[in-house]
Amino acid sequence: MMRYKQPVSVLVVIYTAAREVLLLERADHPGYWQSVTGSCEDDESLVETALREVREETGLDARQYQLMDWQSKNVYEIYPQWQYRYPPGITHNTEHVFGLQLPHSVEIQLAPREHLNYQWLAWQDAAAKVFSPSNRAAILELAGRA
Repeated sequence: MMRYKQPVSVLVVIYTAAREVLLLERADHPGYWQSVTGSCEDDESLVETALREVREETGLDARQYQLMDWQSKNVYEIYPQWQYRYPPGITHNTEHVFGLQLPHSVEIQLAPREHLNYQWLAWQDAAAKVFSPSNRAAILELAGRA
């Protein structure tokens, strides 16, 4: 039996001191680029979810860097192609935004079932490349945060 996802997730924008942003290409939708993202599991806190997702999707231990809760959240309609992952009747997800600053770009260990490729891009280029409007908005926030 499939376990449904909770409609509460994190978006973690991973970036360097020079404001290069890490993007990951989805395995289930080649050409769709995004930051680290994932749903809360069981009774995890948002920070625990962010730490787990960063580790699973990149191999990085976010505790070694500066993980910040940006105190920002987005509520959006779940894309139709991913609706089946949620309990019946659930149409919206609440996404909590975090930033993870690294001193410089590093090699990433992708989760092959989740992502095909990664790249580090200047924040403006990264914002233009992501498919999600909330991901784009979070990357654009870097200009005011750095």
